[in-house]
Amino acid sequence: MPGIRKIDGVTMSLALESELLRTFLVIAETGNVTRAADALGRTQSAISMQVKRLEEIVRAPLFERGPRGVALSPDGERLVPYAQRIVGLIDETTSAMRARPLDGPVRVGIPEEYTQTVLPRALAAFAECHPATEVTVQCGHSVQLMSALESDELDIVVVFDWRGSLSGEVLCIDPTVWVTSRAHDIHLVRPVPIAVYRNSSWYRDFAITSLRQHAIPYREAFGCDTCGGLKTAVSAGLAIAPLARGNIPASGRELTREDGFPPVDSSRVVLKRNPRRSSPAVDGMAKVVRTAFQPVPSG
Repeated sequence: MPGIRKIDGVTMSLALESELLRTFLVIAETGNVTRAADALGRTQSAISMQVKRLEEIVRAPLFERGPRGVALSPDGERLVPYAQRIVGLIDETTSAMRARPLDGPVRVGIPEEYTQTVLPRALAAFAECHPATEVTVQCGHSVQLMSALESDELDIVVVFDWRGSLSGEVLCIDPTVWVTSRAHDIHLVRPVPIAVYRNSSWYRDFAITSLRQHAIPYREAFGCDTCGGLKTAVSAGLAIAPLARGNIPASGRELTREDGFPPVDSSRVVLKRNPRRSSPAVDGMAKVVRTAFQPVPSG
């Protein structure tokens, strides 16, 4: 019959009305037509007519009536997940279409460690919803980004907090660990060659300190100013390097206590905002950055 199809054994019209499905879900949740009518602000007879109409469309009884109310029939149980998906998609579409485009510049600062993972996800999500907003991104060390934020050069920054002293929203915990090449045994050499940032007090306060505290002899074999440089040194088997656990390259692996190497720090990744620059566009960017740091579902 034209306009009719079967989904998981339930015969359904292609012209199913979302309002009927919404009413169906409220009745299924309350288990009572009267309470559903009160919740929807309609008369009990109007709700009953909607249920009858929906049952005519799917050609199956959706509820079993009892002295204390109604319960879902087997066909009603099968319809619930489909109804939830349809109503949810309609609500999501309505919300997206009603959302006003955001304009105005947004200036974001983020460590280089996340330019290949978190940043693309955040920018893609933001651009999809707000294509007219002008976004400027600055990558750098946490100290540089904090300085830019305080100088009113950035609106939002994501920074590492090694000492646990920064205020702000904690997005995740991403400890720094020593990393070596999977294809080389450079970590077994003594003194062990290490790759370090050339202009950073962090590597002296944390990376070097972690080696000294465990009496691991070392030599500085590779110096650079970027996280990408450290990963290159690891991949090439030139040196081990301190990297955020979430930024270990596929060619490298974490050196654990079983290897004789302690963690370097227990960094919190913190979102900080410029209190002098608040706007809906900045709020929207903060939201997508927060979401981008959430674990990506597997499978």
